[in-house]
Amino acid sequence: MATKKVYIDIELQWAEQQLESWKAYIDANPMEKLEDRVGEKLTTKGGVIPYVISTREQQGKFLQDTMKNYLSLLKEVDNMRAAEEAKKEARGDVDIPERMK
Repeated sequence: MATKKVYIDIELQWAEQQLESWKAYIDANPMEKLEDRVGEKLTTKGGVIPYVISTREQQGKFLQDTMKNYLSLLKEVDNMRAAEEAKKEARGDVDIPERMK
């Protein structure tokens, strides 16, 4: 039973870290400041031609998908927290006497 609790706590911590990471990414890349990412590609004759790595639309779609994933994971984290709180309430918050520790 203790192993499962540790496992759930670790999953919960990991999920919370992912939420923080995704939120920071979304905040750092606002939709109105997105620009096409352009790179240079070498030709067979040694020349260089520009090409689009990622368009604004592709980046916007990625941000929207990330926001959807963020909200889904947030819901799961909330459910996990509620389940952990319910377990604590079922067990009770009884202090264990020092001699029994």
